[in-house]
Amino acid sequence: MTMPGVDEPHPDGIRLAEWVAAAVERIDALPGEVVLVGHSGGGSVVWGAADARPDRVARVVFVDTVPTPPGFPINDFETEGEVMPFPGWDFFPTEDVHDLDEELRARTLPLTRTIPARVPSDPLALNDEARHRVPVTMLMGEYDREALERELEKWGPYADEYRAIEDVEVTRIGSAHWPQFSRPQRLGELLVEAVKR
Repeated sequence: MTMPGVDEPHPDGIRLAEWVAAAVERIDALPGEVVLVGHSGGGSVVWGAADARPDRVARVVFVDTVPTPPGFPINDFETEGEVMPFPGWDFFPTEDVHDLDEELRARTLPLTRTIPARVPSDPLALNDEARHRVPVTMLMGEYDREALERELEKWGPYADEYRAIEDVEVTRIGSAHWPQFSRPQRLGELLVEAVKR
């Protein structure tokens, strides 16, 4: 989905709640159950949508991200006025971008967009514990289940949210943070497997 306010110079105060609402609106417009997929900060959006419609979501797939606990933001990136531009590939630590060579970075940079400045810093509102009954697949770049759980132990409430989920599977992609660019075929295969479960 292209979320509200993306690439708009004046995104009219759009916040994270509007992004979650847009995902919920799409769920409501479709018949039957749906599978939600969120990469990075998109994980907060799909988790918020699963919280709003736990009875309609067959599975949530997180791509190199983890379920956000209630009251926590996506991240607190620098903004420029009403928008947050993509900060450039050099902004990110090596572990996030080590498999993106210069040609790939140059080719994908023009595809990036600005987002509303308030979206990444807004706390995620979660209200329904039934979200923890929604099956979850976590497709992690470098982490298998054991490594992920060791890392989560340092993250406080994130570990609590993860442990509350009744059905979680964790699969290592073998990539850095953008497998859709560096390992698209493997990511696609893993997404198909998750949807078929």
